Amino acid sequence: MRSFLFVPADSEKKLAKGAGAGADALIVDLEDSVALSNKEAARKSAVAYLKTADRTGPKLVLRINALDTPFWEADLEAVVPAKPDMIVVPKTISGACVKKVGDRIDRLGGGDIGIGCVATETAASLFTLGTYAGSHPRLAFLTWGAEDLAAALGARDNKDEQGNYTGPYRLARTLTLLGAVAAGVAPIDGIYKDFRDEAGLEAEARAAIRDGFTGKMAIHPAQVAIINAVFTPGEADLAHARAVIEAFEKAGDVGVVALDGVMLDIPHLKQAKALLSRAAKAN
Repeated sequence: MRSFLFVPADSEKKLAKGAGAGADALIVDLEDSVALSNKEAARKSAVAYLKTADRTGPKLVLRINALDTPFWEADLEAVVPAKPDMIVVPKTISGACVKKVGDRIDRLGGGDIGIGCVATETAASLFTLGTYAGSHPRLAFLTWGAEDLAAALGARDNKDEQGNYTGPYRLARTLTLLGAVAAGVAPIDGIYKDFRDEAGLEAEARAAIRDGFTGKMAIHPAQVAIINAVFTPGEADLAHARAVIEAFEKAGDVGVVALDGVMLDIPHLKQAKALLSRAAKAN
């Protein structure tokens, strides 16, 4: 999946608008976008939405409250029977958090509900990105969060004068990418908070796909089309991938081939196959 759009669970208007935004996944949010006084009402709204939503549209994902709050267990007990496609767990500390939630979903009869994690929102979480591998079969993706991390670190800002993430946040992003790939799940880039800055969003999305991320979070419907366009392979990319695969097939059982004056080895073949696989899933 290329695009994940956050929508507050307690806003019927935003849920309806989000469903038509073209995102691959709609994240119905019970956490940060919902006031403490409205948690129960938001939970009921989320369940009602999941039960009546068009399941031929975007994947329906539910972000529960963090595991250090009194809300997450009630969130799961309410929403798992409504069968979301995935549960997003915020502020995870390690793979142990995934196991805790995954085991609870198992006990609730959660079928094939997947789990995604926002895995970098505390200082401690940056030391444990390698623990997600093998944590639970339900784990489907990892993403990262710069805003909560900045708050946890007591930072004045998380970007420099040129608008680039500073060191702690670049580290969090990199570790999320590495941790996800090591766990065999999708690495999803975090949000771009200035939803009016389309050029900035596109540049950040292109940097993400360059580095290996397979999708990106969105906080506004206007961001979805840009994210989808960037993370959908272009025809030139697809043609090159097909040419790489064809070159290896013609060469037989070899480790290196030449294509257009460039030497390619097995990692390039794997990249080409992965690109075609992602393109097929996007269609």
